[in-house]
Amino acid sequence: MSENNVNAYLLLTCPDQNGIVAKITQFIYHSGGNIIALDEHVNQNQEFFSFRVVWNMKNSTIPASELHAAFEPLAKEFKAHWRIEFSGQKQRVAIFVSKYDHCLQEILWRYNMNEYEIEIPLIISNHPDLQHIANAQNIPYHVFPITKENKQEQEAKEIALLKEHDIDLVILARYMQVLSPGFIEAYRNKIINIHHSFLPGFVGGNPYKQAYERGVKMIGATSHFVTEDLDEGPIIEQDIMRITHKDTIPDLIRKGRDLERIVLARALSYKAEHRIIVDGTRTIVFG
Repeated sequence: MSENNVNAYLLLTCPDQNGIVAKITQFIYHSGGNIIALDEHVNQNQEFFSFRVVWNMKNSTIPASELHAAFEPLAKEFKAHWRIEFSGQKQRVAIFVSKYDHCLQEILWRYNMNEYEIEIPLIISNHPDLQHIANAQNIPYHVFPITKENKQEQEAKEIALLKEHDIDLVILARYMQVLSPGFIEAYRNKIINIHHSFLPGFVGGNPYKQAYERGVKMIGATSHFVTEDLDEGPIIEQDIMRITHKDTIPDLIRKGRDLERIVLARALSYKAEHRIIVDGTRTIVFG
């Protein structure tokens, strides 16, 4: 069946109990699925079970369109939170930028290399500076200048535009605006941000100068889901780089941007590959 010439991704969390893996894999086996990846995690403190399994549906007796309904009774038995995704269903991603282009360029380069199973229907910014990059990619670029006075109105327009384009995920590629709680709620666990890992030690507009003056020995970057607590959402990916007394402030900035590019790119990859489960204030990222 052409409808079933896809891979199915099940991500599930539930109270830990005996037989979960056995019953799910039996469900897949009896429906004609062929498991190609499986990973699990048990939070020993909370006795909570998390699970990701991928199977090919080429020979499945259950059409992809009926798989959710077929699996639901088993999910109810486990009292699970769950979702099933399918390969070939590209997530629609909106990228938000301001004036820095390094994260945007990295994502678009990988996008053009077909590393992501996504679509990028639009780029949104509060400045016109990166319009030329979007034009070169034939991606519509929308500018919403934001001030204290018009922030609520402009965000409402942005949300309407995202909904018009059926956006599944928002990437803040060094977007230098704090999103309002209403915006965050509209896309709960669907907004990914990147920032340097000097926080909270070095705050303000010039953290690299502060880090240089303190003689820090490593720098880093953190990608996370956005919540109402600024830069404190569930962490998806992090990385660090060693530096020495020989590094100048421009060296720190360059190395920091390199980290921001790669860490945000990895976070987007994990989301596009359906590897992330949000577990309260933390994430589970399956390998």
